[in-house]
Amino acid sequence: MEILKPSGTVKLPAEWFTGDVWADVLYRGEGESRARLNAVRFSPGARTAWHTHSLGQTLYIVEGVALIQARGGEIVQAHPGDVVYTPPGEQHWHGAASDRFMVHLALWEGDETAWAEHVTDPEYGGARIPRSER
Repeated sequence: MEILKPSGTVKLPAEWFTGDVWADVLYRGEGESRARLNAVRFSPGARTAWHTHSLGQTLYIVEGVALIQARGGEIVQAHPGDVVYTPPGEQHWHGAASDRFMVHLALWEGDETAWAEHVTDPEYGGARIPRSER
């Protein structure tokens, strides 16, 4: 057994995010392990750019209200305790509601994230599926 020391908090780059977003790398597998686990903190209204993960991604919502959208779909609202899975190659974005911070744990494998354009304000403000309708 080994107790790992997470790296310090880093601000994530503006080319991949709108607004202020910080991450703590909790686990980064080495050798045969490709597992990645980050705690990610979004300021109100902050969000990722459109992107895909070659092997998919799982988010666990820790705090606040998360907004997640697959390309062509409606925006889904997720709350603490919700788990959201995005399959390999599905273009999507995720971020915080406009009125509060949001924290999620992000789990994925490998470094093959393909970043695309930023989510526009009209896209961010699009139709949302309330939690009760999921």
